[in-house]
Amino acid sequence: MASALIHMAVAEKLNKKLKRRESEYLIGSIAPDVARIIGMDRNITHFQTDDEEYPNLERFLEKYEKDLNNDFVMGYYIHLLTDYFWYKYFYTEIVNENTITKTDGSTVKLTEDEIRKLIYNDYTNLNMKLIEEYNLNLKIFYNEIPKLENIIEEMPIDKIDKLIEKIGIIIENTKVSKTYMFNMEDVKKFIDTCIDLITAILEEKGIL
Repeated sequence: MASALIHMAVAEKLNKKLKRRESEYLIGSIAPDVARIIGMDRNITHFQTDDEEYPNLERFLEKYEKDLNNDFVMGYYIHLLTDYFWYKYFYTEIVNENTITKTDGSTVKLTEDEIRKLIYNDYTNLNMKLIEEYNLNLKIFYNEIPKLENIIEEMPIDKIDKLIEKIGIIIENTKVSKTYMFNMEDVKKFIDTCIDLITAILEEKGIL
């Protein structure tokens, strides 16, 4: 999955067109990742099964397309779309059958646990660059959490505070250092491409 700040970068840029209430919408844009924080099966919050590589967008829309006027639900949908494109068009260029391609072009074979650790280290290393590049609004991590309507059954809304707190701590402890897998220029290209693809989908649905 893409990092919280990559999700926020995509969501914030899209919101220049969507004009949604920022707090609810941005919390929705990171909400599915609560699974990792509370030890829940991420397949549930991301609407996929063990046999599926990406979020099942149709399954989500079957239940919640009628609720996309809700700012939190729209943010949640943007998150699933971003993860879908992340895995389909970006992640697979870097990780293939437990072999990663590093930023220097070399490859190395690692275990799944080693790759997962490297990914999250890289995400942390990219945080400051993303905050500066996209002038990200981080107030959701410091302000009082707004009252959120409990619409998405797969999302334990009462646990959202734990996600906000955890990501806030990660941001506070962020560092700037060498990344091994994710080149910032490539991440920026992904964000721009993702925004274009999601914009097309939202226009087709008459949302934009």
